[in-house]
Amino acid sequence: MLKLYKLRDYNFRLVLFLFLLSGLGVLLVNSADPTLTRRQLLGVVFGAVLMVIVSLMDYSWILNFYWIIYGLNLGMLLLVVILGHTSGGATRWLSIGGSDGGGGFQFQPVEISKILLVLFFAMFLMKHEDDLNTLKTILKAVGLIAAPLILIVLQPDLKNTITLAVVFCLLMYAAGLKYKIIGGVFLVTVPLTILMLFLITQTNLPIINEYQRTRIMAFFNSEDDEYSEDTMQQENSVMAIGSGQLTGKGLNNNEVSSANNGNYVPEIQTDFIFAVAGEELGFVGCFAIVLLLFLIIFECLRTGRRAKDRGGMLICCGVAALVAVQSFINICVATGLFPNTGTPLPFVSYGLSSLMSYYIGMGFVLNISLQHRNYYGGKRTYENRLHRA
Repeated sequence: MLKLYKLRDYNFRLVLFLFLLSGLGVLLVNSADPTLTRRQLLGVVFGAVLMVIVSLMDYSWILNFYWIIYGLNLGMLLLVVILGHTSGGATRWLSIGGSDGGGGFQFQPVEISKILLVLFFAMFLMKHEDDLNTLKTILKAVGLIAAPLILIVLQPDLKNTITLAVVFCLLMYAAGLKYKIIGGVFLVTVPLTILMLFLITQTNLPIINEYQRTRIMAFFNSEDDEYSEDTMQQENSVMAIGSGQLTGKGLNNNEVSSANNGNYVPEIQTDFIFAVAGEELGFVGCFAIVLLLFLIIFECLRTGRRAKDRGGMLICCGVAALVAVQSFINICVATGLFPNTGTPLPFVSYGLSSLMSYYIGMGFVLNISLQHRNYYGGKRTYENRLHRA
């Protein structure tokens, strides 16, 4: 389980990028809501400790229990549906040491579920390397991802359902799914997506939760007075980002008209933390966040390219995909390009469940980097799209 590694093989670049981004996150959360600063800082420290511990655990040994990981994941998500704490019309949290949301602490199981599913499918796809493109394996993989997605939809949590579905598709691609199959999937999913959007916006069919439908309707009808309250949050976010111009107004500024002091953007410490960055740190701060996210994703993919086996490569691709997809959605929402989804920005937004989960994921990436091909004599035992890219 635990192995001895060479310190020189530790990916300190990735660790540096993570700490720089998390440090920016603590500063922005402090500016958005000073009462949460201590918890966010403790979350970073505890997450870093978890990351180091996981980075010293042999990921190959952990993948041997991939069916147990899948079962625990389903059990955890089912527990949310049955015993979860409801807030804002959604049941997404489990309370430990308290009841009805009071006392103890809460965590959002879907966040750790993302990492567990990446681990499971890394091993599953590696086991089915030779028959990945057969109908039987594809249908089995789709069925295995469908079960947790259904439980997440029931919370309801559409954003994480979409995020996991996209990550699953990217994992299938990285594992070697043929292009003609990918093309066939696009030919089916694109018309279905257009049809679903038409049904949501033009009919009253109960396809999704009512508040989710309202957010989509507000996005497509932003000029309609009926949805003015729903569009105000994103409009104020865009104005806050633009008002920062090149270098921003400064952290913890005292301007009454700022998004923080004026409370113009609700939940600004989580879903709209990018608005705080834009207003207080300007274009320079936003660029720094995007650059650090890109460097983290790049290091994950670089580690995957040097992984000793397909399982390690897929874990790195999965973690990179999670960071990339969630960052893309969050920034698009904050800038008004996507409907409001309530997606946190990895390592920056306030949210301890998300922070812990991503640090655990990065711990696996660091362990894979410690067991690169040169660690085993530089032999390449497999070929995949990541190597050919």
